[in-house]
Amino acid sequence: MAGASGFLGTRLVDRFTADGHQVTRLVRRPARTPDERQWQPSAAQLDPAVVADADAVINLAGAGVGDRRWNDEYRRLLRSSRVDSTTTLAITIAGLPAEDRPKVLLNSSAVGWYGDTGDRAVEEDAPAGEGFLSDLCRVWEAATRPAEDAGVRVVRLRTGLPLHRDGGMLKPQLLPMRLGISGKLGGGRQWWPCLSLADFLSAVTFLLDREEVAGPVNVVGPAPVTNAEFTKELARQLHRPAIMPIPALALKIVLGGFSVEALSSSRVLPGALTRAGFTYRHPDLRSALQSALTD
Repeated sequence: MAGASGFLGTRLVDRFTADGHQVTRLVRRPARTPDERQWQPSAAQLDPAVVADADAVINLAGAGVGDRRWNDEYRRLLRSSRVDSTTTLAITIAGLPAEDRPKVLLNSSAVGWYGDTGDRAVEEDAPAGEGFLSDLCRVWEAATRPAEDAGVRVVRLRTGLPLHRDGGMLKPQLLPMRLGISGKLGGGRQWWPCLSLADFLSAVTFLLDREEVAGPVNVVGPAPVTNAEFTKELARQLHRPAIMPIPALALKIVLGGFSVEALSSSRVLPGALTRAGFTYRHPDLRSALQSALTD
């Protein structure tokens, strides 16, 4: 697994380990533990033997989209941290003898592929949208092609917004909401493709074993909500008011280029997961937030 030290990767490692799997974590620094192997994706350096030992490869590597204000330098980092890791893994997999290749590559992507969908609901067959994240997702997903051309099942995880109090997009909203100084973002009409962290982990585990599922998969909840609906429900569960909307102009000042993405609408549906028979533990926002705040 690449990206095993991140918010989602750490929890996936815990899930797989609890399920009895052996996880090898790819790290850029020198390996410190028996379950780590060093690699340098920026230099396309990865020992093929590490991949040849694996039944599956999972790549979640990438700098955080909301971690810093976007400028040209950070945009380059967002791109290189994703494309370099994906390219290195895909080319290494393709270069192995057929009998040594892993059965599947689960490679992270994002619902940013679709751009701003407005009120239009989209599934995996929708074309890429416009904007920086859409362009990034196109290049990111295309980097998996060597593994796919070599006959390996490739699943591109177009992930939405996994919810948990310890990370992701929910964590930075909790303190302002508890202090009563939060509210909807901009007009609040933009759609958010949320799902519980528990359902994200279950979806990835589910996709490891579904040999019939390949290509893009929207890892989102079955019932997207608007930002206004999300804010209202979060306030209800925290027993706090949400009466201080954050104007779009303020977001643009604070977040820079990322504000365009924060205010965009992603009404994305889990078509592939639904057709494959995946069952959600938290199919609506209320139960997903309850899980995020208590589990």
